[in-house]
Amino acid sequence: MTMPTDPRSFLYRNDMLDPDRAKKVVAETLGGGDDGELYMQYISSEAFAFDDGRLKTADYSTEAGFGLRGVSGETTAFAHANEISEAAIRRAAETMQLLQPGKMANQGPPRPTNVALYTQDDPLTLVPFAKKVALCEQIDAAARARDPRVCQVTAALSGSWSVVEIVRPDGFVATDIRPLVRLNVSIVAEENGRRESGYFGMGGRYLYERLFEPEAWNRAIDEALAQALVNLESEPAPAGEMTVLLGPGWPGVLLHEAIGHGLEGDFNRKGTSAFSGRIGEQVAAPGVTVVDDGSMGERRGSLSIDDEGTPTGETVLIEDGKLKGYMQDRLNARLMGVEPTGNGRRESFAHAPMPRMTNTFMRSGNDDPQELLSRVKDGIYAKSFGGGQVDITSGKFVFACTEAYRVRNGKIGAPIKGATLIGDGPTVLTKVTGIGNDLALDEGIGICGKAGQSIPAGVGQPTLLVDGLTVGGTAAAA
Repeated sequence: MTMPTDPRSFLYRNDMLDPDRAKKVVAETLGGGDDGELYMQYISSEAFAFDDGRLKTADYSTEAGFGLRGVSGETTAFAHANEISEAAIRRAAETMQLLQPGKMANQGPPRPTNVALYTQDDPLTLVPFAKKVALCEQIDAAARARDPRVCQVTAALSGSWSVVEIVRPDGFVATDIRPLVRLNVSIVAEENGRRESGYFGMGGRYLYERLFEPEAWNRAIDEALAQALVNLESEPAPAGEMTVLLGPGWPGVLLHEAIGHGLEGDFNRKGTSAFSGRIGEQVAAPGVTVVDDGSMGERRGSLSIDDEGTPTGETVLIEDGKLKGYMQDRLNARLMGVEPTGNGRRESFAHAPMPRMTNTFMRSGNDDPQELLSRVKDGIYAKSFGGGQVDITSGKFVFACTEAYRVRNGKIGAPIKGATLIGDGPTVLTKVTGIGNDLALDEGIGICGKAGQSIPAGVGQPTLLVDGLTVGGTAAAA
């Protein structure tokens, strides 16, 4: 596939629409409301799955379309189609006629930016199909050769490349080109009739070449295998309230779910979050600083601009334990009388934007991780998590550990299986008694769900000592 000189030609093609006509039709159809935009998108994506020693799936797809949104007060009208043409946009605009004329002061267009946080090349076209399949074969063979206990290997490689353009009725136009790649390795090991699994993934907004480096995919194998072998030796997890030491990096997904969603603007404007109306209050232990930053280069949750055209940046949510702000899209920011923070995100052109996280993490503290471990007299060390659930209103969460260990008298002991962490986000933040100096971000695998929309997101944290979390398990705490 030969790349066109101008990626925008994926949006403006076949003489069905051109940039000037796009601006004209948007001005005519959305000019009377408080806000709104035409969001056009082209996306190509592929996915390879290699399992049981052979290629199971190889999918490739392309899609293009638009979403037209008009906003008046708190009311949103939204229509979308998978045909980018003036005629289709005008048909969609009939939905906008249901809106009352705008009555609020217009925010004006987003601030322009020429920042590009990631390569604009298409990763899908730069690596031949055969080479992608060969990588999966290499991973399968290398993983099986690592240890005789390996009985199943799954390698998954995926990538996407998207061109988006946002056109507003005031004439503002913003364009972004977004690559995204990911590699996952899952290994099942068997010993004495017992089977356990391990998993590792990596990715980000860069090109495939980084994943094809032997150091990268061999590390994925090593990490997945190590987790599987550790779990072969695991004992039933204890149950009860105990001290929990959370590892750095991916365990930040607990932070993401437990408090991140509760700090999004829509929940707080409506008063349904546990953090509603608490700006300036002490909501966490001193030293706890949580930020959302979509302007970090090549991270999975990063964007040069959000899906409304607002440049991303660093938003401090909690500073030294005090609630400082929320993540905002344009609609909720306008209604709350604050500035948008670059957190208006959507899954695709078929979805309206809403406040969403980008890369959300807790900043480093001053504690040495080993010293934090020495403080744990009886508890667990949670190194990696799987799935979890959270109730936004209460902040209550349940998270499953995929790799965890018993800790006694400051020493890491036997691995444990079946451990879940149960608590509520606001309370957990007040129980943080130690913050490591080892902030790490996740490897680039996060997917965040909200209101039926899934988007890529990043998490991170340093080692955290939490004094008293409920641990769900099958063995009594001793």
